[in-house]
Amino acid sequence: MEIEDRAVVLGVSIDTVKSDGVEDDAVTHMSGAIPSPKSGYYHVAVQIALPGRIPLGPGEGGGGTTDSSQTVWVLDTFGHSLDDAFMRLQQQTSSRLFFGHLRVIIVSEAVAKKGMDNINDFFRRNSEVRRMAWMMIAKGNAMKLMKAAPKLERIPTLYLMTTLDQGIKMGKFPRDYIGTFWSNSTKKGQEGYLPYVELQKEQNIEIKGLAYFKGAKMVGKTKPIQIGTFMAVKGINPAGYRVFITLDGTSKLIMISTTSRHVSWKSSIKEGHPHFDIDIVLEINIEEKMDQDFDINREEILRQIELKLSEGTTKACKLLLAQTQENSSDIFGFGEYIRAKKSRYWNAHVKTKEQWQEQYKDITFDIKTDVNVRRVGMKAK
Repeated sequence: MEIEDRAVVLGVSIDTVKSDGVEDDAVTHMSGAIPSPKSGYYHVAVQIALPGRIPLGPGEGGGGTTDSSQTVWVLDTFGHSLDDAFMRLQQQTSSRLFFGHLRVIIVSEAVAKKGMDNINDFFRRNSEVRRMAWMMIAKGNAMKLMKAAPKLERIPTLYLMTTLDQGIKMGKFPRDYIGTFWSNSTKKGQEGYLPYVELQKEQNIEIKGLAYFKGAKMVGKTKPIQIGTFMAVKGINPAGYRVFITLDGTSKLIMISTTSRHVSWKSSIKEGHPHFDIDIVLEINIEEKMDQDFDINREEILRQIELKLSEGTTKACKLLLAQTQENSSDIFGFGEYIRAKKSRYWNAHVKTKEQWQEQYKDITFDIKTDVNVRRVGMKAK
């Protein structure tokens, strides 16, 4: 098929809408003959690339433009399901909708909390959708991100995709493409999670945390710094988060950065429930001190910094684990570890995903954190 005969979809947004605000155009049903479903509506928007307007290089050649509204076309409609919505969109376009270059799917928080069974089913059945695309949960209205015009990129969906891809390289976010999310969601001993984002006033997006799920429903979200905590429990590298450490006295404030993590898990059965011993080793650099008169290049000070960060990391990990246990959302994959290492226990006492969701609340943890300061920095004289 000629590329000009395709409507290349780069991004999709999905929101909820009240039924009384929708004018039904009877594309997939007809009153009196083929009745419509009684379910509510999705508000679906697509970002379509305009042929000949996509920049071919870093300059303005190839018909490029710095105005993102001139490179993509945003269409929106309503539907009882995603297939219904895309059928209505097809009625509005002369070219066939093509999802082979779909890069970003944005789902509003309200939709995610109601359940994403229909969304996951539609995109997983579509053979054109790449498993390397990103799905994200938007705070507020998802369609606003489809119409965003960021300064750093002439194609908005590529900016959204690049934000997360670069976040992986800088250690700000774990590798969690849509294929990974679907894989985690279908495992018996694990739940899925997605990036939770918010549109800022300068048309840029901020990664606000992890949106975590129980089955197909979003049941909670983390704070941004807890992304680093999640990566610490999982042992995901590279490490890219920085935190403040306060020593004795308000002026003894240190900013440190984690450079790498080494983590080991050991499982056992205690009092009839799974128990995990988690050993975390962090390599850190000291990036900044707030008081120039405070000398940090002393062994006792470095040991104190290591102890403070060790205590803080252990406490943060316990808080995040308790948060996910309260919502029965094992995004870490402890259940899969039990299935592999303690298969007899799993086959006798767990067996199903639903049973693990209930048992996850009762598992216990012992967390030990070791911190090693590797660099204290230097300055030119």
